[in-house]
Amino acid sequence: MSLLQEMLTTGQGMCTMVLSASVPAFKPVDCLGSICPSATPAQSGVLFVGLYLIALGTGGIKPCVSSFGADQFDDTDPSERAKKGSFFNWFYFFINIGSLISSTLVVWIQENVGWDIGFGIPALFMGIAIASFFSGTPLYRFQKPGGSPLTRMCQVVVASLQNRKLDVPQDTTLLYETPEKLSAIGGTRKLEHSEDLKFLDKASVLSDSDDKWRLCTVTQVEELKLLIRMIPIWATGIVFSAVYAQMATLFIEQGMVMDRRVGTFTIPAASLSTFDVISVIFWVPVYDKFLIPRVRKITGNERGFSNLQRMGIGLFISILAMVSAALVEIRRLQIAEELGLINEHVPVPLSIFWQIPQFFLVGAAEVFTFIGQLEFFYDQSPDAMRSLCSAFSLLTTSLGNYLSSLILIIVTSITTAGGKPGWIPDNLNKGRLYNFFWLLAGLSFFNLLVYVFCAIKYKQKNASASG
Repeated sequence: MSLLQEMLTTGQGMCTMVLSASVPAFKPVDCLGSICPSATPAQSGVLFVGLYLIALGTGGIKPCVSSFGADQFDDTDPSERAKKGSFFNWFYFFINIGSLISSTLVVWIQENVGWDIGFGIPALFMGIAIASFFSGTPLYRFQKPGGSPLTRMCQVVVASLQNRKLDVPQDTTLLYETPEKLSAIGGTRKLEHSEDLKFLDKASVLSDSDDKWRLCTVTQVEELKLLIRMIPIWATGIVFSAVYAQMATLFIEQGMVMDRRVGTFTIPAASLSTFDVISVIFWVPVYDKFLIPRVRKITGNERGFSNLQRMGIGLFISILAMVSAALVEIRRLQIAEELGLINEHVPVPLSIFWQIPQFFLVGAAEVFTFIGQLEFFYDQSPDAMRSLCSAFSLLTTSLGNYLSSLILIIVTSITTAGGKPGWIPDNLNKGRLYNFFWLLAGLSFFNLLVYVFCAIKYKQKNASASG
């Protein structure tokens, strides 16, 4: 199984990290006072091999594990279909439990006990995860491999172009499809013909040729149509991910110029992101056990909210998160002005805990949007493309980071013209960081309007009940 292979790759990466921190030949010599010898090229090589193995394995695990878990539920059984919705909630819940442990306990062990033990604990748990996953093999429901989805999509495009002079019949039942109950793609369900993107239907017009690059089944054509229809919904997730990216960037910068003291202890500004994780851990049970049963009675939907409604709620909450961050920054600058700290590069006596609401709101938005995306891309993707479409949903996170960086570059370039300090100078007490948060709130609002329009126009997947 490819998923097991990716888990083994991640495990190898973790073990390599343990070796890089424990074997004397693989780690730099200990510091002597303030003098710390540099790592040798070989030592750096071992470290980077471990990191790249972890990245490679994680890149394979993330899009596959959620799809594989959801595959264990039968879509034709109403009770199992409802449980599948809960699966995505609790799947994301336990991801955040692991994140909370790793960002608190494991980090503490790495800094206070040793990096060898700090890397050894995750490696041990990765080994337990691999053994646990492998032990359940006899119980799993496996989907037949459907071949390369990219090849099938290319075949549809090429066949449509080659058949561009052919007319699509008025009776769409005359389009080419296999007579079997299941489709020709790895035993997956057939997809019913849809009326949009009709040019692609030319790929299914019967002709003298049976070449796969000139004649495709209706299901194969509908696969490509589904992906094209999902692109606008997918694109709106990029702006949300740009908001999400602020937790690791400007939220930290904002926290650095706030009062981080609790007694004699100084809180690291980055540690406030723990409240995002706590928010997810809080909201998942509330959503799954309290909110959904009540909403289900109102909407009649077995999942309470539809996937599209759920994602829309998350996009709205992300606007509130940016508004909260902007209001905190406005108050921080008011205090800085009252105390004459505008020109001083020093923290302002406003507790960093005022940032908790914005982190908490981002966590709540995650529960609605990110989990909603997992459900949406699994449910709406063709049966043979679920892992690929799950990877697309994860792609919004990376593109959101790039978008955040691009917006920051543009804003900095415009606001620093003429020698002005700009919105986000080195000394935030002289800046207007709140304007950046207002900008993101405005972009998120516009993004929500676009999303609502796309969601209203979106045509749901129509899979054949047979099979």
